Amino acid sequence: MSSKVVAMIETFDYDCDPWLAPFWAPFGLRPWHDGVGVGDDRFEARFGFVRLSTSITNISDAHITRGYRWWTAAGVRLSGADDGLTFGTNARAGVCIHFRAKVPTILRRSGHSALTVTVSDLDGLVRSLPAFAD
Repeated sequence: MSSKVVAMIETFDYDCDPWLAPFWAPFGLRPWHDGVGVGDDRFEARFGFVRLSTSITNISDAHITRGYRWWTAAGVRLSGADDGLTFGTNARAGVCIHFRAKVPTILRRSGHSALTVTVSDLDGLVRSLPAFAD
């Protein structure tokens, strides 16, 4: 008899505001399927056909942000100010995750230094991300 150890993955669903669906639906978001996964060694965010995945050790910071303008919070958005990325489903609140090294996606091969995700369990996501000392 053999045994196999499977890495634990904690998942976080998006907090979807239905009236913003016209802005996130074109990206193929499936709220019952997509979300954020945090494992022992990987971080992955799925938003329809757009995905961002990196080593958990590449995360340098994570904090809750609130009070977005709806037109900048819905759907997949590139930041106008920097190389950040948003996977947004509501304008209330999200978690902004910063990376040590930029993480590429299909939207920007040169990578993103931060990702904001509007998940239901904001505090849980922040707690699930290890704090790494600089």
